[in-house]
Amino acid sequence: MAYISNDYGIKRLESKTTRNAIIQKLTSDFNLTPIIAEAFYKQFSLYFKEHADIKLADGEVAYEAVDANEPAGKHIRLTRKRTIKINLIDLNTDLEALANFGLAGLRRHRLMRLTKQAYDQGTLLSYEDLAMILTTSPSTIKRDVQLLKKQGFFIMTRGAKHDMGPGLSHKTIILDLYFNGYTFSEIEQKTNHSETSVKRYLTDFMQVATLYKQGFSKPQIRMIAKKSDRLVREYIHIYQTFSKHDNQRLIELLTPEKPGSQAKKKSTDQPRTGGEQND
Repeated sequence: MAYISNDYGIKRLESKTTRNAIIQKLTSDFNLTPIIAEAFYKQFSLYFKEHADIKLADGEVAYEAVDANEPAGKHIRLTRKRTIKINLIDLNTDLEALANFGLAGLRRHRLMRLTKQAYDQGTLLSYEDLAMILTTSPSTIKRDVQLLKKQGFFIMTRGAKHDMGPGLSHKTIILDLYFNGYTFSEIEQKTNHSETSVKRYLTDFMQVATLYKQGFSKPQIRMIAKKSDRLVREYIHIYQTFSKHDNQRLIELLTPEKPGSQAKKKSTDQPRTGGEQND
């Protein structure tokens, strides 16, 4: 290994970096030891990359949204946030929506896109968020969401995700569609959920239904599956409802495959047939 002379002040020059300058400022301004200041610097660097170092494409905006896993009732100031990228403008589809449905239709079209993009990135937008982004009022957003629901769409907002309102949870609605023979593509279109999300709900349902079949009580299932009491009750109700009709999808979902079985699985993304639907 070649010897490097320090005659040129290499060690001192190496310390004259932006990184070391910031660490020195943290040390002096907050009376920290150099080791603690360096630890703070590393953590702040991660925060910067997560929240500020965002590269945007045409039509995209960066927005701070609440993490989808944050529970309901927690003060918004204390919730974990994520910086997400959302397409505020997408000329490929926005112009068509504007031409066919006017300004109100364009707003609803964007509302559906924004909520889906936020959820796909692990966050949720509230009515207030959507009102700010779309330059309208929360009451207008609420009316838009209600109208879209009447048209068969499920809009994923923070309130809907945590089932703050009355009625069935969005997960239950999605599972009901699946067991009634809808394809993943159709469910995605009707509920504004990705296929990945639908499959995740099916996995959760399988766990609850399997435990129920094995004779576990509802409190035990809730503890093991780590699901809310309401969701466990809804999943069990779905199982009871469709098992009465020998629903083929339910049977296939809960029947373990035999080792070495060569039976071909029927694709769940095939067009619906009358035999798959329950009255």
